Amino acid sequence: MNKKQKKTLERILIAVALVIVLKLLPALPMPVELALYCIPYLVVGWDVLRKALKGIKNRQPFDECFLMAVATVGAIALALYEGSGDYTEAIAVMLFYQIGEYFQSRAVNRSRRSISELMDIRPDYANISRDGQLEKVYPDEVHVGDTIIIKPGERVPLDAVVIEGHSSVDSSALTGESLPREVNEGDTLLSGCVNINGLLTAQVTKEFAESTASRILDLVENAGAKKSRSENFITKFARFYTPIVVLVAVALAVLPPLVLPGAIFSEWVYRAMVFLVTSCPCALVISVPLGFFGGIGGASRNGVLVKGGNYLEALANTEIVVFDKTGTLTRGVFRVKEIVPQEMSQQELLRIAAYAESSSNHPISLSLREAWGQEIDLSKIDSVEELAGLGVEAIIDGTKVLAGNEKLMVREQIAMPPITPGSGTIVHLAVADKYAGYILIADELKPDAVEAVSKLKASGIKKTVMLTGDERTIAADVADTVGVDEFYAELLPADKVAKVETLLNSKSSRGKLAFVGDGINDAPVLARADIGIAMGGLGSDAAIEAADVVLMTDEPSKISDAIGISKRTLRIVRQNIVFALAVKLVILLLGAVGIASMWAAVFADVGVALLAILNAMRVLRNPLPRHLRR
Repeated sequence: MNKKQKKTLERILIAVALVIVLKLLPALPMPVELALYCIPYLVVGWDVLRKALKGIKNRQPFDECFLMAVATVGAIALALYEGSGDYTEAIAVMLFYQIGEYFQSRAVNRSRRSISELMDIRPDYANISRDGQLEKVYPDEVHVGDTIIIKPGERVPLDAVVIEGHSSVDSSALTGESLPREVNEGDTLLSGCVNINGLLTAQVTKEFAESTASRILDLVENAGAKKSRSENFITKFARFYTPIVVLVAVALAVLPPLVLPGAIFSEWVYRAMVFLVTSCPCALVISVPLGFFGGIGGASRNGVLVKGGNYLEALANTEIVVFDKTGTLTRGVFRVKEIVPQEMSQQELLRIAAYAESSSNHPISLSLREAWGQEIDLSKIDSVEELAGLGVEAIIDGTKVLAGNEKLMVREQIAMPPITPGSGTIVHLAVADKYAGYILIADELKPDAVEAVSKLKASGIKKTVMLTGDERTIAADVADTVGVDEFYAELLPADKVAKVETLLNSKSSRGKLAFVGDGINDAPVLARADIGIAMGGLGSDAAIEAADVVLMTDEPSKISDAIGISKRTLRIVRQNIVFALAVKLVILLLGAVGIASMWAAVFADVGVALLAILNAMRVLRNPLPRHLRR
């Protein structure tokens, strides 16, 4: 409870106590009684009156404060006109309005606090090692290449690579993954994670502003600025709705006494007051944005960052999901799968390949060196020449070595035996112009790739598509394994954009297309799709910037979770809209015919708002639909 909420509660309690005391007093002269009842009225409602007057002054009078001020002042005036001396009804309306505002404030703050706690990943300091001394500095004072020390229990301040030490890290605030992750030398640390039990020495790889924690906080903080169609509708609705109901209330108070025979002016004014209190749009104005805010917060708890309510709403209407292959459905890490020598051992063929590819940073070259696993003696390598689109030519121990694709062997007229192509990339080798064998290298599927596609189909996605620049045979094998409906291979980045354009034309008018990618070459496609989804853990910065949704765990199965959260959020928002409008319409009609009292009007305003807010908060507590909860 903040200071403002405490003051509001105190005013409510004081006003209630004063009303009870006044009710116990004997009958008093009308002016004295009016003055005394104005005290609790002003205690509980002075801020509402002030806001109403301020709105009138600024020529923007039509809001809930104006409605409450007119209704309660009108009720007091009506009591004076009739000489009843019953001022408690006006005080009660203002009192219950403030009680509603109090609980609304508590609910909103609780929701914001839940997200703040969830996203409380901003590091306060970094331990930097300088001249053998440990110095505590602000994270933004640390530069790329600096060495930092992370003690047990401390938060990782910047993205870094472990250079010494072993520990477990808690990344739940970033990824939603509850199990700690073991880290050793060479492993990546993401800022915002908590070091659990070991002392880690790490080298910083990104400035603070570009680190994971800063980027996540920026995404979450700016998400509220991008409103959904539902939120924009409610904003516009409230803008036109309030002046209309004021005019209707005036007509309800004035016209019947002038037109209907025997109509009592005070009775129709009372009905107009009931009409004004009932028509207050608080339930809609507060609960709808809160629903989307809860959905964004709930998604972030599950390791999915949605950049705005508009994207959350769009996810619920997704019909087509298009995947990039490498780094999205696959790990993007190549491994040696098969070694087939001709007249030498497997180890010798692998050694020759590793030496030939020693100067290249291509993923295939890196995988060959990793498979060799031994120190490369550069003194044995006389020269290395890269042949664009073919491979490399090297002189190792004075012997010519060729390592590359089939085109290289054909160009150099190297006789090759018949080879049945496998699922992966084949590196052919020739030593002294004689074929020496081949090595099969393949990318590995992500553990949840098959699950991701099957869950999407189960959730109602009409079509799943895979786009890749890889060879058709490799693409076909991956597509068949994961179960996508269509695939397109050997595509350049521009070809991917063109293919997405074609797929966009195949969806329905309300349907959306989501593209899932991770690399720099995916940025144009992510930007062109209705919803761009990027891999945030290992994905490129360019992809994350271009995307609308970021998966912090690099798990494609999280896409169905995000869609499930969006559908549940929209369902709750629609429930609130229908419920609020239905109750208000019933009470408005009953009030107009004189059946509903001011107490019913208070329920239609305050009660409905509270119920709608409690309903909206469900998406924050349990964002996933039941069938997706683990």
